[in-house]
Amino acid sequence: MSIKENIEGDWLFEIKPKNNSFNLNLKEVWCYRDLLLLFVKRDIVTVYKQTILGPLWYLIQPLFTAIIFTLIFNNVAGIKTGAIPPFLFNLAGIMIWNYFTSCLNDTSDTFKKNASIFGKVYFPRLIVPLSIVISNLVKFGIQFFIFIAFYLYYVFFQEMQVELTIYTLFFPLLVVVMGLLGLGLGMIISSLVTKYRDLSFLVGFGVQLLMYVSAVMYPMALLKVKLPKFGWLIEYNPLAYVIEASRFMLLNEGVISIFGMVYTFLSTVLIFFLGLLMFNRTEKSFIDTV
Repeated sequence: MSIKENIEGDWLFEIKPKNNSFNLNLKEVWCYRDLLLLFVKRDIVTVYKQTILGPLWYLIQPLFTAIIFTLIFNNVAGIKTGAIPPFLFNLAGIMIWNYFTSCLNDTSDTFKKNASIFGKVYFPRLIVPLSIVISNLVKFGIQFFIFIAFYLYYVFFQEMQVELTIYTLFFPLLVVVMGLLGLGLGMIISSLVTKYRDLSFLVGFGVQLLMYVSAVMYPMALLKVKLPKFGWLIEYNPLAYVIEASRFMLLNEGVISIFGMVYTFLSTVLIFFLGLLMFNRTEKSFIDTV
């Protein structure tokens, strides 16, 4: 076969720069689905590979956090949770918050952690952050199972009165929103870290501060009553609306704000596409700066 025939022939794959920075390129991602599953398996297996307790850390972390929140914020600070036991109230917020922080923290170092792989072989770079979001669903599923176990304990042994509503069926949508928020913010940070390394040190500290203004350990209405001057920190935080709505769907405690849900959805879409834009632009030249 001549060179001319090679040039004029149809190739199976053609690697070229992206013309559209907002392109998800899902067709190419689907072609590399085996690699995506391989990364998901790697993320699940290697996290606690050489630890004694292994996957039990998925259970220990939310349980101990919920216990500490219950002792400090409910018993000492006296925060009321209505008819819902404080431990279950806190566990519901911690569960979905952990999914967001896992997606954010793990994707924020995408380019720095995978520079050696990205510099040797081509594959859609979006596969790496996508694999992180998917693998963290396994961790979330384990924690959700623990939440259901304690929920049933309080219902059958502590006679907790909770009536599930039709809104409970929409809880998976909140999980998707939290995943997209974590993915979008993670892609933004990972793109900036290639030039500004200091951001990688600020992420952990910033996430801890963000937790306190995201209504993880208290109802949204409480901050507005206790600290009305700082109520805007909650009102303009989409994470707070997701956590409040998740407790309403799972425990029928709190309220669902229509404005908050619309604001959260629009913010999620904006953050995700901004992160995608920065991620696609950074992947073209990051190897020179990492």
